[in-house]
Amino acid sequence: MSPDLDPALHEAHSAAPHCAAYNPDPRVPHITLPPLSCDCHAHICGPAARYPYARERIYTPPDALLPAYLNMLQAIGVQRAVLVQPSVYGTDNRVLLKAMNESPLAVCGVAVIDHSVSDDELERLHQAGVRGARFNLVDVRNPSGQLDLSPVRDLAERLARFAWHAEFLLHADDYPDLDRLFADFPLDIVFGHLGYVRPPLAVDNRGFQALLKLLDSGRCWVKLTGPMRISADEMPYPDVIPLARTLVDRAPERVLWGSDWPHVIINKAMPNDGDLVDLLASWIPDTDRRRQVLVDNPDLLYGFSA
Repeated sequence: MSPDLDPALHEAHSAAPHCAAYNPDPRVPHITLPPLSCDCHAHICGPAARYPYARERIYTPPDALLPAYLNMLQAIGVQRAVLVQPSVYGTDNRVLLKAMNESPLAVCGVAVIDHSVSDDELERLHQAGVRGARFNLVDVRNPSGQLDLSPVRDLAERLARFAWHAEFLLHADDYPDLDRLFADFPLDIVFGHLGYVRPPLAVDNRGFQALLKLLDSGRCWVKLTGPMRISADEMPYPDVIPLARTLVDRAPERVLWGSDWPHVIINKAMPNDGDLVDLLASWIPDTDRRRQVLVDNPDLLYGFSA
């Protein structure tokens, strides 16, 4: 039976908690972004009636479709995007690939795969514009603060021939030896949501300091995304400013920015995407650095200008 018609999947769809919907009226930011700015982290979800979500998931997003996303990008002044496979679809990358194919803008993708993926499928994903694989390890930890990367490493070695990167979602402050754990990883590494560290003491945390050492290696990138996910405050998330500035000051050539649209499963007020863009005025006051983060760095990692 086609997964589109599997009643068990539709039953599972109704069981997971539903997320609040994104703000449908993005405002124009007060700051003007440079031409060819890139949103390096967003998700397309749905329509759920046609593309049901995975049975094992922790939330159910609202439909967040490509036209609404493109409307948001136009409002905030962004011309390029990186679409990231949301966890609710598991390794079913159909929605991701469909959105990439239909987008009138330059778009790259980050897929979710596992060891069962064939070489032919990897080639197909690469030809479609996928440039990385995402690994959600945010709940994978043990009391010793160690992380077993061996299963991921085996898969990463297969991806090296495509020059992909590996994007990790994990709490960097849980791993004081993060730099050692990833020292010989076969791919470039990207950490989402500012390393998912918890302010206000995160800057001095050993895991965050290890993340900074990884940035120094030249093979690690960090996304300035999802401040509402780590902040103890509401907009404009003032406790995140020291984290963002520290990352940008340490390695401006290894920092990316993303909207994190449609902002699924957050426990704060739903942000307006124009407000999220305006956070860059305090995170990256220097306009030349801002261009580096929004334009030059995405070119380097995703190959937009290649």
